[in-house]
Amino acid sequence: MIIYPSIDVRGGKVVRLREGDPNRQTTFSDDPIATAQHWIDDGARWIHMVNLDGAFAQANDNGSILARVAQLGIPVQFGGGLRSLDDITRALESGASRVILGTAAVEQPELVTQAVERWGTERIGVALDARNGKVATRGWQHVTDLTPTELGRQMANYGVQHALYTDVSRDGGLSGVNLEATISLGRDTGLQVIASGGVTTTDEIRQLARSGVVAGAVIGMALYEGRLTLKQALEAAEG
Repeated sequence: MIIYPSIDVRGGKVVRLREGDPNRQTTFSDDPIATAQHWIDDGARWIHMVNLDGAFAQANDNGSILARVAQLGIPVQFGGGLRSLDDITRALESGASRVILGTAAVEQPELVTQAVERWGTERIGVALDARNGKVATRGWQHVTDLTPTELGRQMANYGVQHALYTDVSRDGGLSGVNLEATISLGRDTGLQVIASGGVTTTDEIRQLARSGVVAGAVIGMALYEGRLTLKQALEAAEG
């Protein structure tokens, strides 16, 4: 199971938002590239990077930050505000190894099909982010009528293999990942599910790894606040 240290970028800084709320922000670093290098030095084999400005449809230059992080030598999974083939192209050309489509997966499912056909299943993933059991889009500000399982099965039919699942109510809150929902999603959809939102302890990571249906875990606040180290997370993921 892959551990993805998360670098959420807003206004050029590394931040965390509580439950995706832009008004509940904590800033951890003014230098995303140095932060990425820190996680690499600690053993990270992937970086998960989120363009929060893009998610909120705000103008930004986070593509240049992505390019510099990608030059550090490990794969970068990148999401946030990718809502057209041009957006995806720019992210991949900037160095992303995989992009995550969220709002586009709901509002433009044909875009997902086109992207998978053009770039392949390893480079295109989707976000199945949920608030109170329903998929949330547009920076988690809009809640749809779809469940993550319904959307996940639809995306699997389009050829998608990788999916990021976040229980928005737990994101940034250090309250623990939603183990049951995450594991069930993997079993019910057949997708390679990456857990996100509230991952806090090594026991949670071990349970996710033992499930056999969870392919990875994105960890943010727990690492930044020192609740666990990346080394501990990596060891737990290895069982």
